[in-house]
Amino acid sequence: MRMLVSGSRGLIGRALVARLEVDGHTVHRVARDPSAPGDAAFDFLARRVDLSGLPGGNLDRIDAVFHLSGERLTPLRWSEAKRERVRASRVVTTDLLARAIAAADMPPAVFVSASAIGYYGSRADELLDETSAPGSGFLAELCRAWEAAAAPAREAGIRVVSIRTGIVLSRANPLIGLQLPIFRAGFGAHLGSGRQWMSWIALDDVVEAILHVALTPAIDGPCNLSAPAPVRNAEFTDAFASCLERRSRFGIPRVVLEAAMGREVVEDIICASQRVLPRKLDETGFTFSHPKLDTALVAALAERPGTSPIPGEATSS
Repeated sequence: MRMLVSGSRGLIGRALVARLEVDGHTVHRVARDPSAPGDAAFDFLARRVDLSGLPGGNLDRIDAVFHLSGERLTPLRWSEAKRERVRASRVVTTDLLARAIAAADMPPAVFVSASAIGYYGSRADELLDETSAPGSGFLAELCRAWEAAAAPAREAGIRVVSIRTGIVLSRANPLIGLQLPIFRAGFGAHLGSGRQWMSWIALDDVVEAILHVALTPAIDGPCNLSAPAPVRNAEFTDAFASCLERRSRFGIPRVVLEAAMGREVVEDIICASQRVLPRKLDETGFTFSHPKLDTALVAALAERPGTSPIPGEATSS
């Protein structure tokens, strides 16, 4: 099969492309600056996707599109310029790809477009699935606009799936990698009260879930990509420390976190409470390789520095 992937240099994109190529699929990339023959390009000045590098110069030979582009949210504070870059890298690119798909004579069968559990906002102990209402805050508003930007493809009759992804466990994820030396030194700490729920997923499970979504016609609209066992931040901290044969003895007060990263980042990401369930994945028979946090953390910390694993292949530390 022929696949078009945006965000192929990102955490999830790299792992997805590696898996697709291992399975024998042909992968074409779409980026701001294409680096190889057969790639497509986002042309922001012309407000279009330049498809001239693809076979036939169009999407007619593409079976599925995976849109994973998006500027990192952390670890920087959210200046106004940062907000605009984050929005453009998600909402604008989704709109451009959706319009290109809608205009194709023989469009791809499915458009899998990234989103995030930030859609739900911070919801205390509430159980959240794909039927839950959106939350409030910058990330929730961003995710609503992000998903809505795929409308042209949906209106053209294309199956569109918005994958609302939880915290991806990989040492290449800044939320994990930046904390690793701190935990190794024995100074791992829960954040704020430590009672906020964290919905996480192993990197190889993200890739498998994306492929499952693409190949399962019954999955349409939003789909949560998170493990079935969300945990509180204090539990996550203890498990992280335990994997490194350390103990977690400390906590960082919320006021300190806000002074370091800004109130909005802390409220929307660091201390957001999101108890998310993967209802659609469960209902369509998806099996998690790492349904429990301890084994998922072991796999994440076993990755070689600067790399992410190819799902299905062994990794070593």
